[in-house]
Amino acid sequence: MKTRGSWNSWAIVLALAFAQTAMGGPGTNEPVPKPAAKAVLVRRVNVDEFEKLWQDKKNIVLDVRTKKEFENGHIPGAMNLDVNGPDFDQKVAELQKDKVYLVHCAAGVRSARACDKMSRMGFLHLVDLAPGFRGWEKGGKQVEK
Repeated sequence: MKTRGSWNSWAIVLALAFAQTAMGGPGTNEPVPKPAAKAVLVRRVNVDEFEKLWQDKKNIVLDVRTKKEFENGHIPGAMNLDVNGPDFDQKVAELQKDKVYLVHCAAGVRSARACDKMSRMGFLHLVDLAPGFRGWEKGGKQVEK
């Protein structure tokens, strides 16, 4: 049977173990990394709202589809950066983080992924076209080839 003194010893050992973990673990002087900055809320919008934002030429349309998809038709003035391309992260990192980016793909899945990546990279103003380029075309909006 354990005595009161041995319980106190275990409590001290546990307290020291927790303290070491908070400082980065045993034998290190590295502090625990701070949590990442709060992710930016991405606005998902419909075609009409996206078009209004597109008309403001300060905003940048970012088409994250493949080059072939882009060449078959795109929103006028759009910049093409394939979210599945091996250089997407590198190219996006070169963009200004304080600009408004109007992001779209074909149907909304890849643009959501691109916005998530960009948000984690520190981009402040992201707008995602929820129905994608297909919704844009279906809405009879302007397309460029």
